[in-house]
Amino acid sequence: MTRPVTIRLHGGLRARSAARFVQQANRFRANVYLERGEHRVNAKSIMGVMGLALAAGEEVVLLADGPDAEEAVTALAKFLSHEYPVEV
Repeated sequence: MTRPVTIRLHGGLRARSAARFVQQANRFRANVYLERGEHRVNAKSIMGVMGLALAAGEEVVLLADGPDAEEAVTALAKFLSHEYPVEV
């Protein structure tokens, strides 16, 4: 399952918001990835997510496969599309 998402988080996906995103991603059994351009990272890896250095307004693609992939993509897209991090 894939879904394009525009980062709306104030300040982008860095430090604290990246840690919260990774924490949320780890709640799911599915393999979850973030992709920007040619770069794809494991969304359950803080180093991978922070390495993308995503700013507010950038578009990424969320990808997931596995037993709860649809639920994971829906919840994580919600997290990324809010101005401030939300619990999903």
